[in-house]
Parts: sequence; structure tokens; C-alpha cells
Amino acid sequence: MPALQRPAALVTLVSGACARAAGCWVRSSSGTSSSPSRPAIAAKHPYQVDLKAGKRYAWCACGHSKKQPFCDGSHKTAAPDLSPLRFQLEEAKSAWLCGCKHTKSPPYCDGTHKEEFIQKAEVPGQP
Repeated sequence: MPALQRPAALVTLVSGACARAAGCWVRSSSGTSSSPSRPAIAAKHPYQVDLKAGKRYAWCACGHSKKQPFCDGSHKTAAPDLSPLRFQLEEAKSAWLCGCKHTKSPPYCDGTHKEEFIQKAEVPGQP
């Protein structure tokens, strides 16, 4: 996986394997050799959010959360080998967080949702 892209001195990963391993954005808790779950496409668009300085956030990486773009714990049953990306900002800002869960710069949108494989995919609960 590519290295995590982040604005200079704004994001701090706060827990999980991602805080220990460069380039990791989704922690795999599976010790087996089976391939990890792919995230479900939660939305074909990013979510604009106002993030507060010092607050801890958990961005949903599995796509199953009902509280998008943030984690509600759904990964525990829907995708147990995927974990949220936990982060906090040093200064408040408005940001676009990925809704398709395929960004190369999590938790931020990088435009991947515009790609054909995302736009043609079925999204549960959306027409």
C-alpha cells in the first residue's frame, strides 16, 4: 500500500497497527493467510465534515457503519479483519472524508469515487 498522505503536522494516528506501521491504513487482525476483506462502498461521494482540534475520530474503513463517515462498530461483525482509522487533528478544519472507502489518502477523499468501478457499483440503501 502507498504511504499515508497527510497535511503537514495536522493528523496524528492515535491507535492500532496504523500508528506503528508506515503505509498501513486498515489494520488486519486476521492471522490467517486468507485475503483480507475489501471495504464496502458506503457512498459514491465524500462527506464534508467540520473536525475539531484535539478530538479523536474513528473513520469507518469497512463501509458498513450507519454513522458514515465515522465508525459505529459494524466492522466487528460485517468485516472483522478491517478496523477504523483513528486520528486526531492538531488544529480544527473542514475536510472531505472518503465515502467510497477506496481512497489512497485515508481518511481524506482523493477523487477515487469518480472512477467507473465506484460509479457502477451497487450501494446498499441507495437507488
